[in-house]
Amino acid sequence: MTTIAELPPGFADKVLSAQSTFRSVMDAMARPGAVQRIVPMAGTADTMMRGTAAIALTLFDHDTPLWLDPRMAESTDVLKWLKFHTGAPVIQDSSIAAFALISDGVLLPPLERFALGTNEYPDRSTTVIIQVESLDSGQKFELRGPGIDGVAMLQASIKPFDLFEQLRFNETLFPRGIDVVLVADDAVVAIPRTTRVMSKGS
Repeated sequence: MTTIAELPPGFADKVLSAQSTFRSVMDAMARPGAVQRIVPMAGTADTMMRGTAAIALTLFDHDTPLWLDPRMAESTDVLKWLKFHTGAPVIQDSSIAAFALISDGVLLPPLERFALGTNEYPDRSTTVIIQVESLDSGQKFELRGPGIDGVAMLQASIKPFDLFEQLRFNETLFPRGIDVVLVADDAVVAIPRTTRVMSKGS
């Protein structure tokens, strides 16, 4: 059993690190497809990447219900780390989650199972954070939409392979929908619900 003293640490400087990480995530949301780096480093638990840990420390608190994929949900280290450092309640019902953490995209459930928001409160949807293999190599994608001047290019190795096809359901839901954040170690890319992604082959 891991004691509190043995848990991986959070940020060394909570305020500055949270501000820096928040800025990276906001920049990623404002510029879909553009890779942002998360500079502040925190200790990570088990299956959690450094960028994921920094985002958790910055965005999660006792008011943000959190859904974990089966691998994370079965890890007592992850559960203890999240509880100690963020206080975010881990819930079983994905349809009321503010955030979802996916350690590996192959474990991603159907996106319709998450909160999609309402027309009155479209922000009450789940932000899905998916850990991926790479955000600078792999398949090429073209992104279009708000925040993109013409076309943005993204090269990434992601699972599930049809993630962007699945995200097309956002088109019929607007203003409701799912926002996705992709994390590869300390690199972050946001795919907001308004972004359209087309594969360009490898």
